[in-house]
Amino acid sequence: QVQVVESGGGLVQTGGSLKLSCSVSGLTFEYSNMGWFRQAPGKEREGVSCITWTGKTTYYADSVKGRFTISRDNAKNTVYLQMNSLQLEDTAMYYCATSPCSQSLVVPPKYNYWGQGTQVTVSS
Repeated sequence: QVQVVESGGGLVQTGGSLKLSCSVSGLTFEYSNMGWFRQAPGKEREGVSCITWTGKTTYYADSVKGRFTISRDNAKNTVYLQMNSLQLEDTAMYYCATSPCSQSLVVPPKYNYWGQGTQVTVSS
């Protein structure tokens, strides 16, 4: 059984930082491209960042480029999202999922493996 579990969300002030973690089990993680996605209330889910299984290629949404960094540790079956200089508009539920990884950051279908999400709230 595949499990995807996100952690690390919380409440932070504007300009602050958070590091999200996504732990994966039950699949061959080291050959899985992974992505981070987010959904704010009343908005569609959107791609934030993705990383290929080798870790050599990453993509970012324009809105987070230069502020967020995705990384992975295949020995720990974990993918991370370091979020710096957080802004109010970064407030959302953040999800991790197995995902194709391309510049378009397409949100994968529901039958891909998704976590339950971790809430990030940025306050002024």
